[in-house]
Amino acid sequence: MTRSVAPRNTPSPEGRGPAAGAPSANGAVVIVGGGFGGLYTALSLAEQRDHPPLLLVEPQQRFLFLPLLYELLSGELRRWEIAPRYDALLAGRGIAWLRDSVVRIDARSQRLETAAGRELSYGQLVLATGARGHSFGIPGVVEHALGFRTLADVERLQQLVQQLRQKRRPLQRIAIVGAGPSGVELACKLADLLEGAAVVELIEQGPTLLPQARAFNREQAELALQRRDVRLRSHCRVLAVGSDHLRLETAQGAEQLAVSAVVWTAGLAFQPPAVEPAPQRDRIGRLQVRETLQLLGQDRIFAVGDLASLPDLAPTAQVAFQQASCLAQNLMRGHRGEALHPFAFNDLGEMLSLGRGEASLVAGGVTLAGPAAFQLRRLAYLTRLPGRSHQLRVAAGWLADWS
Repeated sequence: MTRSVAPRNTPSPEGRGPAAGAPSANGAVVIVGGGFGGLYTALSLAEQRDHPPLLLVEPQQRFLFLPLLYELLSGELRRWEIAPRYDALLAGRGIAWLRDSVVRIDARSQRLETAAGRELSYGQLVLATGARGHSFGIPGVVEHALGFRTLADVERLQQLVQQLRQKRRPLQRIAIVGAGPSGVELACKLADLLEGAAVVELIEQGPTLLPQARAFNREQAELALQRRDVRLRSHCRVLAVGSDHLRLETAQGAEQLAVSAVVWTAGLAFQPPAVEPAPQRDRIGRLQVRETLQLLGQDRIFAVGDLASLPDLAPTAQVAFQQASCLAQNLMRGHRGEALHPFAFNDLGEMLSLGRGEASLVAGGVTLAGPAAFQLRRLAYLTRLPGRSHQLRVAAGWLADWS
């Protein structure tokens, strides 16, 4: 596999998929990145009859179900439930896994190079490397701020909470920068875990929290923050992050805020492997794709999940779930030399975790908040966990806990 060579591919005219020419000369599908878009595309493609050889390139040992990361932080869920190992998820599915990362792609020769020096060829390539936190070049963010996108981030925050609860010093404060869904959900969980041991402040450059959320969820989020005495500082721009302070610019002027820690949830950065020739990107760095999820100007390269830029679609897990199914079908169509189908997003609603045992949701004309919404949210995500066997294991664990 790692030594195979694909013949050159003749590009088809812009706007037409591989169906415009012959089927993929080298049938191997290589998926770069094992997040929502990449893993779920691989699992969906593996369910198709007569699917081409399939390789997932992912450097991490465990998949991470990000929407439930808050419940891992609070101890409401266990690590194995939201972070299963790739070898367990892929066993017996006909998916090869290479624990490595891709650093360079030559689209003309349909070859790629990994960080370990391997050279691979592909028939069709899927870029699904997701996103990471964006510092926006603000001094001190990289050096002093904590993130919330990895298992290591969860462990650091759990240790921080424990330290603050033990010290119980006056004026202990955690500042969370960014009042989008991640910031709001994290603020509620941390406030519950701290139990008054520290003040939680939510810093937002814009006029309000959750600017793109449903009105009901925004109202419930505001109430949840008020009940937990979380202070929202809107119209507040971060100038610098120090080891024990934030420098802010507010409507009243510059201010220095003493903090025990800063958690950074403001914005995402996108860094796909280097592709030659360079693909087109949008203003925030995502790869521009056609409705078929093919890169503009490329027939054999696709992008999915956070990395794929389509009009009016935010980089969310729900979008990635649906794109994965569409992309798996298009990979099969491309492999057979058939016309590709456009991706159509079906908005299934919106859910927010708002503290331990609480949530808010808007779906199918129904609005619900509180413990009932929390249980429905968990059940909805149970059906989205990767692989039927993993879903059953998690469900069995939950039933045992309830009994």
